[in-house]
Amino acid sequence: MPRQARKKSASGIYHIMMRGINRQIIFEDDDDYSRFLQTLQNYKEKSGYEIYAYCLMGNHVHLLLKVGKEPLEQIMRRICGSYVYWYNSKYERIGNLFQDRFKSEVVEDNRYFLTVLRYIHQNPLKAGIVSCVERYQWSSLVEYMNRPKVVDVSFTLKLFDDEREKAVESIIQFCKVVNDDLCLEMEEKQLLSDQEARHVIKKVCQVENSSELQKLDKVTRKKYLKELKEEYRLSIRQIERLTGINRGIVLKA
Repeated sequence: MPRQARKKSASGIYHIMMRGINRQIIFEDDDDYSRFLQTLQNYKEKSGYEIYAYCLMGNHVHLLLKVGKEPLEQIMRRICGSYVYWYNSKYERIGNLFQDRFKSEVVEDNRYFLTVLRYIHQNPLKAGIVSCVERYQWSSLVEYMNRPKVVDVSFTLKLFDDEREKAVESIIQFCKVVNDDLCLEMEEKQLLSDQEARHVIKKVCQVENSSELQKLDKVTRKKYLKELKEEYRLSIRQIERLTGINRGIVLKA
């Protein structure tokens, strides 16, 4: 079946989500997170986009972005292509890293803009990684509280207050509000968070990063996969996502 045409935003603002192919990890360490943020910064002037919010979450990314000189598809090709080239070189791998088509939804009014803003910043909280939204290192809330580097904060701040300090405090409190907001979804329920599961994989399989499990010989890999499923109760989807190993291989182990 042909793909459905991507809906175009009249405001130019989109909520974007992209994830690792087979749901695998795309950020193994702090250097990877920092590199992706630097990539976002590098193409802002060339592509003319503005970033209002972001959250980098191990195996996926959320962006709240307004297009400028270039269309959304070209912007995402630049960002993803640059990061994947660097990532593949670092980890000595080849091929795709991101799922072939990013997801997007239009953001046409201030009310939904704020809904998406909160949804993005609450990702680490809902995943059980942090107990407070402002404690997560790799979301744009850090830039609102401190000096912005990637994020264009002016538009959002003015929605809350003309005084910066009051606006920042209001944003933090707004992002803490418990809600049932539904935006772009992807994560399934699991016994362990991805961060905990990644630690288990590294320890059990004696590897430096979870994707290295792909490089082990078949017998050893099968032994570890079976142990991760049966003894540590990692789900097939979670193992697939964190290691990049094909679902069928994980299922048969």
